[in-house]
Amino acid sequence: MLTYFLLILPTLAMVYLVFSYWQERQYRRKPFFKLADIGWRKSTLPPADDLVHSVALIGDPGALATDGTDPVMQLVEQWKQEAGAQGTAVLLGDIVYPVGLPPEGSANYTTSLLRLNTLLDTFKSYEGRSIFLSGNHDWNKGRKGGYQQMLRQEEHVVNYLQDEQAYLPRNGCPGPVTIQLAEGLLLLIINTQWWVQRGEKPLGGEFGCGYKHIDEFFHQLKTVLRQNRHQRIIVAAHHPLFSNALHGGKFTLKQHIFPLTAAHKRFYIPLPIFGSLYPFYRQLFGAYEDMSHGKYRRMRKRLLRIFHRHSNLIYAAGHDHNLQHFEVRQNHYIVSGSASKTAFVKKGGKATFTLEELGIVVLNYYKNGEIWMEVRAVNNTNAQEKGPVVFRKELRSVLQPEPVQQTR
Repeated sequence: MLTYFLLILPTLAMVYLVFSYWQERQYRRKPFFKLADIGWRKSTLPPADDLVHSVALIGDPGALATDGTDPVMQLVEQWKQEAGAQGTAVLLGDIVYPVGLPPEGSANYTTSLLRLNTLLDTFKSYEGRSIFLSGNHDWNKGRKGGYQQMLRQEEHVVNYLQDEQAYLPRNGCPGPVTIQLAEGLLLLIINTQWWVQRGEKPLGGEFGCGYKHIDEFFHQLKTVLRQNRHQRIIVAAHHPLFSNALHGGKFTLKQHIFPLTAAHKRFYIPLPIFGSLYPFYRQLFGAYEDMSHGKYRRMRKRLLRIFHRHSNLIYAAGHDHNLQHFEVRQNHYIVSGSASKTAFVKKGGKATFTLEELGIVVLNYYKNGEIWMEVRAVNNTNAQEKGPVVFRKELRSVLQPEPVQQTR
């Protein structure tokens, strides 16, 4: 009897693993839609002539091709032609892989500079606006010395584009920074890397940050949101607040069985059971850039506590290398981090849409106040659809009346 048990148990475990792996393979690189959004193709857009402003969310472009063949930059060129002067490109951090722009003479300097200049050339003559945010890789992957690394990159971007507002928030400060994109549409930028950065990070007037204690950041954030309840607000940052991917604690079956592939994609050494220790650690405690890590978790909790008091927000981030959308408490949370890399994203959960594919997210703002999200991917697997749009959705919200100006 014991012999049968010892045979049946491994067999069932193997069947389960094979079935789980087959399920993952079925939906990887295929879009997932929440049930209510399956018929999104039948939605009716406002007239094209009613477009007021367009925002392209371009996350983690730091490994783009430098020979002019980059497929995501081709998507960006198409968007630039459509948006023209009424467009804003927001690059959501991780501008240069692997560690931002290192000092001249270092091993990665030549490649990093070429990647950065190739990206900057895409926007140098653009008639609209382009804004660069910094991510963990731009801060030397969050390690010590990252602050100087980021400052070097910021200076290069500002000088290259001849635009003091091209890199925000300036000086690595937490923010918040606001830009009025159009009547009724506000862009609010924050530097989430500040919270998870190790080593030196700026705060106080000597760094040009304007306040000495981080609580003042949250006070300013609350004030900006309260004063702008009457308009739509796009909050741009690098770190997502919701994610069905790696930094949200989601792993593939392969990562449980072959954990060493996290170090190198060819390290296929099976370590069942023991291999699950690493994913479980990332889920429970996390690396510095994971939602489960203490610093990230505290930042996320405090931001969400503020955001949940409002119903007019679209929070856009990169960091995870895929395309995702969540709708939580009447606000919208977007992950657009696959401008140069892709990684596994789990379907379902709180997500209304997920896709593991190279691409960007575009937010179109119309005269009637509506904002429509378009997910544009390099590879559209739907034979019935032409063009890069793989998902479209109106991002609805509840606005408050504009505050009345009191006069004395």
